[in-house]
Amino acid sequence: MPNILGHNFIAGQRSALGPQRLHSLDATSGEALPYSFVQATEGEVDRAARAAADAFSAFRQLPPARRAEFLEAIAAELDELDDHFVAIVCRETALPAARIQGERGRTSGQMRLFAQVLRRGDYLGARIDLALPERQPLPRVDIRQMRIGVGPVAVFGASNFPLAFSTAGGDTAAALAAGCPVVFKAHSGHMATADLVACAILRAADRTGMPKGVFNMVFGGGVGEWLVKHPAIQAVGFTGSLKGGDALCRMAAERPQPIPVFAEMSSINPVIVLPGALAKRGEAIARELAGSVCLGAGQFCTNPGMVIGLQSPGFSQLLGELGQHLDQQAGQTLLNAGGLCSYVGGLEHLQAHAGIQHLAGQPQLGDQARAQLFKADARLLAEADPLLQEEVFGPATVAVEVADEAQLRAALLGLRGQLTATLIGEPDDLEAFAWLVPLLEEKVGRILVNGYPTGVEVCDAMVHGGPYPATSDARGTSVGTLAIDRFLRPVCYQNYPQALLPEALRDGNPLGLRRLVNGQWSEGAV
Repeated sequence: MPNILGHNFIAGQRSALGPQRLHSLDATSGEALPYSFVQATEGEVDRAARAAADAFSAFRQLPPARRAEFLEAIAAELDELDDHFVAIVCRETALPAARIQGERGRTSGQMRLFAQVLRRGDYLGARIDLALPERQPLPRVDIRQMRIGVGPVAVFGASNFPLAFSTAGGDTAAALAAGCPVVFKAHSGHMATADLVACAILRAADRTGMPKGVFNMVFGGGVGEWLVKHPAIQAVGFTGSLKGGDALCRMAAERPQPIPVFAEMSSINPVIVLPGALAKRGEAIARELAGSVCLGAGQFCTNPGMVIGLQSPGFSQLLGELGQHLDQQAGQTLLNAGGLCSYVGGLEHLQAHAGIQHLAGQPQLGDQARAQLFKADARLLAEADPLLQEEVFGPATVAVEVADEAQLRAALLGLRGQLTATLIGEPDDLEAFAWLVPLLEEKVGRILVNGYPTGVEVCDAMVHGGPYPATSDARGTSVGTLAIDRFLRPVCYQNYPQALLPEALRDGNPLGLRRLVNGQWSEGAV
């Protein structure tokens, strides 16, 4: 395990020009850990962005198999990080070792999955329309299309996933797979973790002969604005608060050359419990729902922050049992003191609202978060009350009891965009309430049936996105292989000589791709 140097990462070297030193904290005790980190200067941010720009041309033109080798080397380096590394992550985040070990496996797995994407080649989107010189009234010239990386990408680390959504997380993996060098802004909550993971990425870059500047990382507060406004940066990946994501979107839009920001920000993730399921397995639903609400101290972006059901004795009983389960939950240490402050503030706002009733949950005492259950008047949701649209990041959920199907429709129409929505129902329920699906399709990125939204599988079909404010751009996802699309753009080659065409578009199909040729799929030469 290398020493934690705490210097910025620029073009394969370490840099420490700034006078300000930052300290990572033990999330449980609040004590400063014995590592210091150098706040990046504006000049260092400039150098990091320029290093990424210098690396872009060579990196994007590498054969896909070479970039795949790089991603697989990163995965191998992550897997080799030892128990000392896991212990440091645990101290910085208060997350248990088993969670960190599992998240490390997910992080290396993401890298290997994108390596498969590169070898498969479909991300290139190769299309060929062959020349039609005899076409009347006008001939058609030879036209071909494929996708290339957009350029250097700024990635902001998430607080709640120190590995899977951070330094070597999904945004970094997708950007590198697309051929885009990365400038990563380390999260202040786990800087030691970020330092060790960045070292692993650089070792992988050296092993596979990647260009200097393919990965860069800067520490410190206030550096994000310099990064997003830098003319070399061509896209931004972000996971965090709605306030932070909105600020980055404004900065990016106000640049002389506006760039896209792919921000995952805020979601309540409603769970709709239908009558048949409630009657048949209400007790089990209450237990399972409590487990999902409290999983990871509620610090998942897919935490079920709202439970909706039709007015009935059964739904009242469900809320009573859910409240009992939440009352019995021990207090949990959150990722950092700022997170606890935000959680307590969110609870206070709910408790102060005249239309919201506190149903269950032990008082917040000390430095641990206690699970809470509230109940809101359904009319507040139908009227789009702002408070019910705000995510409370922690182990809390709000119940909404609707009088009938009309009020259920009105309540869901009042919700803003979400990452997920869940239907808990028996087969007859799902048939009777099939009208919910088109409505939910317009509101969310992922619809679950008889499951719980916490736990996001990393695979080809996953969508971890949704309409605003869940994300800043509902057309993409930050989890799964479709995430690469965010960092690609199409380029058309018209009447090009074979020798100058990219390999993906040459007649002989040297990469063995499945291509769209004259409107028909083809895997051979043309």
